[in-house]
Amino acid sequence: MLFLVAALLLFGAVLGTVAHAPFTFTAVAATVIAAWLGIFALRERHSRRHASSR
Repeated sequence: MLFLVAALLLFGAVLGTVAHAPFTFTAVAATVIAAWLGIFALRERHSRRHASSR
């Protein structure tokens, strides 16, 4: 629960910052975050498939 609260506070700070950042910076940051989340999702999916077959 504490992690969720910290994540929401960070999210609010980032959104406030993005409102003042240039669009190119915002687009690059969004792309990096999307790639990171995609890689994380693929790694989790891969590890769950191998863990369930044991």
